[in-house]
Amino acid sequence: MQILVIEDEIKIAHILKRGLQAEHYTVDIAQNGEEALEKVEINTYDFIILDLMLPKVDGITVCKTLRNKKVNIPILILTAKDDVEDKIAGLDAGADDYITKPFSIEEISARIRALLRRSKKTTSVVLTVRDVTLDPATKIVRRGKKEIVLTAREYALLEYFMRNTNTILSQSQILEHVWDNQYEGLSNIVETYVKYLRQKLKTSPHSKEVIHTVRGLGYKMQ
Repeated sequence: MQILVIEDEIKIAHILKRGLQAEHYTVDIAQNGEEALEKVEINTYDFIILDLMLPKVDGITVCKTLRNKKVNIPILILTAKDDVEDKIAGLDAGADDYITKPFSIEEISARIRALLRRSKKTTSVVLTVRDVTLDPATKIVRRGKKEIVLTAREYALLEYFMRNTNTILSQSQILEHVWDNQYEGLSNIVETYVKYLRQKLKTSPHSKEVIHTVRGLGYKMQ
């Protein structure tokens, strides 16, 4: 499940990203309305969390633009304003629900689950590469008939690979999507987690490798 968080306050954006990643969601961040519209053009998202007060292009305009382009994924408005008129404006622009700052990750997650159930989007999307399947609705991963238990980070990494099959993904791209883009931990963290994931996906001695190293460029799932 891939979520776009559109929030110009970087601290709040990263709190959301870390909290949602712990729930096995893959999260991208856009810090202004213009960047958000560009990201939606080139990526496939299942859910959008949208702040109303944004630089360059405001949240209401972003919402209207997406709906005019027939982008029908659920949009949850996130705003510091407690004014009824702002909430009405957001809903009239095409948002599905709203939540007011301050918020809790638990409440955000509950709203996401409710909106996804309402839209019934998750029931039709099961990612498949060879005999590996990932169901974003249930977060169940299988290779053949065998269920594979993954950590939250391993799950997010696998989902990112499966949403970008046959595409070379650099370590910096993976860090940006699966970890915080300001990650300052181990320099080989991507390599380490790819190794973990490969080990778990090898469910039998005859299992074929699905995640390949492209020397000097990154990794590709095919």
